[in-house]
Amino acid sequence: MSAKHIEAIPESGTEIFIPLNKLKKSPKNARKTPHSEAAIEAYAASIAAKGILQNLVIEPELDGEGATTGFYFVTIGEGRRLAQLLRAKRKEIKKTEPIRCIIDTANDPHEISLDENVTRENMHPADQFEAFKKLAEERGFGAEEIAARFGVTPHVVRQRLRLGAVSPKLMQVYRDGDLTLEQLMAFAITDDHARQEGVYERLSYNRDASTIRRMLTETHVAATDRRARFVGIEAYTEAGGTVLRDLFTEDRGGYLEDVALLDLLVTAKLGREADAVRSAEGWKWTEAHLDFPHAHGMRRTYPHPVELSAEDQAALTAAQTDFDRLTEQHQAAEELADDVDARFGELEAEIERLEAKRQAYDPDDIARGGAFVILNHDGSIRIERGFIRPADEKPQAQTEEGSDPQGANEGADTDGHAAQGGHEEAVAEDEDDDRPLSDVLVRDLTAHRTLGLRLNLSEQPETAIVAVTHALAAQIFYLGADAHVVGIQPVKTDLAGHADGIEDTPAGKAWADRHANWARQMPRDVAGLWAFVAELDHDSRMALFAHCTALTVNAVKLPWERRPRALSTADRLAEAVSLDMTGYWRPTVRSYLGRVTKARILEAVCEGVSAEAAERMVDMKKVDMAEAAEQLLAATDWLPSLLRTAKSQDRADASTDVQDGDAYSEAAE
Repeated sequence: MSAKHIEAIPESGTEIFIPLNKLKKSPKNARKTPHSEAAIEAYAASIAAKGILQNLVIEPELDGEGATTGFYFVTIGEGRRLAQLLRAKRKEIKKTEPIRCIIDTANDPHEISLDENVTRENMHPADQFEAFKKLAEERGFGAEEIAARFGVTPHVVRQRLRLGAVSPKLMQVYRDGDLTLEQLMAFAITDDHARQEGVYERLSYNRDASTIRRMLTETHVAATDRRARFVGIEAYTEAGGTVLRDLFTEDRGGYLEDVALLDLLVTAKLGREADAVRSAEGWKWTEAHLDFPHAHGMRRTYPHPVELSAEDQAALTAAQTDFDRLTEQHQAAEELADDVDARFGELEAEIERLEAKRQAYDPDDIARGGAFVILNHDGSIRIERGFIRPADEKPQAQTEEGSDPQGANEGADTDGHAAQGGHEEAVAEDEDDDRPLSDVLVRDLTAHRTLGLRLNLSEQPETAIVAVTHALAAQIFYLGADAHVVGIQPVKTDLAGHADGIEDTPAGKAWADRHANWARQMPRDVAGLWAFVAELDHDSRMALFAHCTALTVNAVKLPWERRPRALSTADRLAEAVSLDMTGYWRPTVRSYLGRVTKARILEAVCEGVSAEAAERMVDMKKVDMAEAAEQLLAATDWLPSLLRTAKSQDRADASTDVQDGDAYSEAAE
């Protein structure tokens, strides 16, 4: 060993500056897992902003003869060395940049490396959150500047600043270990300390983060709400509204805090839409409503088929011809050019506009009637037209003075509202007395007539179908007409009151279209309804009968109702009509998955996809689990048990069980 090299070794504990390119990773470093790229980036950003705050600890490299090589091993500070190498690679510093180091030849390099990583205690996250907040408040640093100085993203900085703004009381609870970081993040959705503390005091055993978020936003409106989508976030904020954002979860646009302002904007915009409809279409009135007012108590009219004018028919023919020509020209194209796609859109809109002219409301109905402008559940507008207020109804024709009060119309009901009368049937004490029949006699005679009608009708099933169809249609399509003779009354259940948004579903729209199609065919005067029903061909009459009957079906299960036999009959009806609900309902976050427990979600995925797929989702948060389940179940025909149609054998077994139960109940009584 040469004396020169031995003398060149600095004394242990000496502070010395070593060129960066003379520093090496120590083979005796206890950390075997390499630093992550993110950690090195963070070191580099910190050093660029503040320099190296803690010296590197090094030892000289010796060759096989024990002589120094001029290089040094980094015992403590390998992350800082790598950060400086990254900065040199980016040309921020030279490769020979002097690095301040401490020589340590007295201690075992492996032991002090281990000691550096084991015995130090990381800063409590709460201290970090508050420190970031202090930098922002006292030094005026923005999220981008703090991010640059500490090698993290601006989003991470914003998250930590939001956490630093949590109530000091809750922050101390977090320090004490009585709140998890996830729970603290949930509280950070708002910076209102009073609300945070109030929710904390209200928490029961269920301290799930999703519960905390829900409680903090229960008086807000989600950006996905139909009102927010209708008005638009931009219009809401321009009007002075504020949006609460959750920096820690996917909040789909945040939560609107000023609900009163939002409702005011919704009402105003709906009102403008209603005014526009009234102005453009000429209705006597229009009303704006968030939801359809089912208890309106008005008669509804429908448009009737009309012939297109020669001009409109020519325009429709031309548009259809152009559409067919374009379709033929581009049927093999995988992707349409923008101008061609735009032209298709124009033609489709024109065809739809002209086709709509084939249906028109009676001008008198428009002059007396009105329309409801309603907000759909997807935030779009729905217009329901043709409603006549009772005060705007035409007065009924009055009976002429001195005429027979019983009337002269055939088809009297058992109350004698319209009995057959005639001079030759009059019975009076005096042959010259023209007084009408007594009420008692009218009841007697019409009772006998009713019995005759029953006997004859019971032998003519086809006529019975006409009579029942007439009775149902008279009450369904004519408000207060009281024109039916068969004592069958349709009891209609408003499904919109049981299932929010059911009217906006494809099935709901299909039913509304089917009902409107029949309504358009009804005679304007109920007096012509019998002839209309009787003159229908057999298939059409049965279709109308089925439609009217279907409107009365009620298989809704309510918690306060006890009608097991009716619900059992509904199951049999489902089997009889081969009901397959996969054509009408799909499991989505809104329709099912977001409204049941995590266990139910996993059960659905297990049944519809596989047990393995469900197992992979076990550790997900409920919101994420519901969204993932929706995607997985979209390609399946999975249905909850309430929507499944039982097989014949299952139904027979259930029927036996019900009968046995009924017999037991009766015996017990």
